[in-house]
Amino acid sequence: MRGRGTAILLRIAQAVPVIFGVIVISFVLTRALPGDPAVQFAGAAATPESIEEVRKALGLDKSLPEQFAIYLGDLAQGDLGQSVSTGRPVLTELAARLPASLELTLTALILSCVVAIPLGILAATRPGSWVDQLCRLLVTAGVSLPTFFTGLVLIYVFYYVLGIAPSPLGRLDFIYLDPPHVTGFFLIDAALAGDWETWVGALKQLILPAVTLALFTLAPIARMTRAAMLTALGADYVRTARAAGLSRHKILYGYAFRNALLPVVTTLGMVFSFVLGANVLVEKVFAWPGIGSYAVEALVVSDYAAVQGFVLAMALLFVVLNLVIDLAYSVIDPRFGAEAK
Repeated sequence: MRGRGTAILLRIAQAVPVIFGVIVISFVLTRALPGDPAVQFAGAAATPESIEEVRKALGLDKSLPEQFAIYLGDLAQGDLGQSVSTGRPVLTELAARLPASLELTLTALILSCVVAIPLGILAATRPGSWVDQLCRLLVTAGVSLPTFFTGLVLIYVFYYVLGIAPSPLGRLDFIYLDPPHVTGFFLIDAALAGDWETWVGALKQLILPAVTLALFTLAPIARMTRAAMLTALGADYVRTARAAGLSRHKILYGYAFRNALLPVVTTLGMVFSFVLGANVLVEKVFAWPGIGSYAVEALVVSDYAAVQGFVLAMALLFVVLNLVIDLAYSVIDPRFGAEAK
């Protein structure tokens, strides 16, 4: 146990320079964006004098080293700055929008895992069969079809043609009120409040965007599950277990699948961190108020504070996710952290 704790503390220590590097790079790159946020914030009818006043108010009249020092001081106090496009603190905007993106991404990952992992196992145990061909087809389709195209097709079929899906206009239809804010996840908050009508309404709104994202995330998970299971089933310990007369179920799930879980969990972590920041197309198609669409809107208007806050939030989530993966490794493989003893 001490070895595992030491290994996790080592991961945290290794993440500190990574986060600082992300802060430096995001600060420099946002200053290289085209456009002037002072002009954007001052408005179309602004005079040069008013633009200069706005620039001084935003601290953009100072040198880059001075701006960076001020930015680091604000970060140390938990202040991510104020968004010039919305006029609200960036931390408030991210806290309001992050649960929406997390709810969408986690639901999509759960759906994709429910389909991809069993499909990958079946494809590995029956190579060349119709199940294997179906797995290849889904993987190819998931990689080839853009998420915005898949989303538009699903909207056309289920909303416009069949009329069984609600209008793709955010997390809740206009006939519902938002549930009392506890976690920010509408499904959880509605369930905690006992408002099952709102819960069903939130679930209906979530289905199409989650399925759209799940079709995209399904491909790498199914492919990695199939490849890892093929490798595990061809290992010496599996042949030894078969020679010992163990049952097929015990060999498949007790030995092969448990060893194949390590690369699958790694792939899940990579997919989650990628999709959380890259699901902006799905959020735009379904008018989903997540952090991806917020970051794109901030980029368009050169909103430095919002872009930097988004990048920093993604970096911190990535670090936390890696820690969760390390903890999962310690459960799957008891040898994790043994080298730290």
